[in-house]
Amino acid sequence: MDDSQARKFQKDLNAGLVALVLLAVLDRSTEDLYGYEIAKRLQKANEGEALFKEGTIYPVLRTLAAGGLLTSRVVPSYSGPPRRYYRITDEGRSLLAQWSGIWRQTRGFVDRFIEGTDS
Repeated sequence: MDDSQARKFQKDLNAGLVALVLLAVLDRSTEDLYGYEIAKRLQKANEGEALFKEGTIYPVLRTLAAGGLLTSRVVPSYSGPPRRYYRITDEGRSLLAQWSGIWRQTRGFVDRFIEGTDS
């Protein structure tokens, strides 16, 4: 498989996982987080390499907030534009639990075929 096919496969996987990962990051945080801070946490969790482009994160955060899964507040910043901080809602936690179960089932299903234990 050439590099462009690998990048496309990764992009397709990421498209479905960004919302799940963002909800999980915010669920584990004891404080409200803003987009850049979330992006840095994701990068750190992946040994310094960003799996999701930072520009991908912001529209998903806005969509999750619009759907009532996150709350947000804007705080002025002394070092640049105002920052929008996010916090997961109870509805977001409930959906995260549901999506996590779906992810585990899907991951287990795919792993059985990749590892050859599907019989």
